[in-house]
Amino acid sequence: MKKSEAPKEQRCCLVTREKGRPEELIRFVVSPDEMVVPDLTERLPGRGMWLQASQNVLHTAIQRRVFSRAAQCQVKIPDNLLSMIVDGLKFRIKDGLGLARRAGQITYGFVKVREKISQNNVGLIIQATDGSEDEKKRLLSGAKYLPVVTIFTSEELGKFFGRDHIVHAAIHAGPFTDRLLNDSKRLAGFIN
Repeated sequence: MKKSEAPKEQRCCLVTREKGRPEELIRFVVSPDEMVVPDLTERLPGRGMWLQASQNVLHTAIQRRVFSRAAQCQVKIPDNLLSMIVDGLKFRIKDGLGLARRAGQITYGFVKVREKISQNNVGLIIQATDGSEDEKKRLLSGAKYLPVVTIFTSEELGKFFGRDHIVHAAIHAGPFTDRLLNDSKRLAGFIN
């Protein structure tokens, strides 16, 4: 007899009151000097305060003083809270790409990525923001649905692999896919 999997814990957004999985939300804690800090790794000590990963929700939380009510004390909101979140999520994505690269779980270059797609061994496609739109479409033509992340320029992607420019990369299906996809979705809520 199989044990059924326990449902993942859900957290409630302080602003919208909607529930979601922790990897879809942003956790905040109050530091010892009463400053609100984003806890993107969900490891900092203290009572967590959760918000949907959205710039509008963050602004609403700040305007309505939601953090002070949740912490039951006056808290300070850093002026650069939004950039702390965006920079932190970009760092997590870069770190995840680095881990996947060192584990041999990334393929890059149009031909090699296209080959991996044809083998159905791709969990996530990374494409440069400044790459040719026609080439991006051509890469994915005829493939089953694959999630695509477009955050970095070709020069930024190239730095991950020690190259000048890279437009296409594929993360092999596996453990890195979920982390990178979740962080990318959270980041998308804070950037256009």
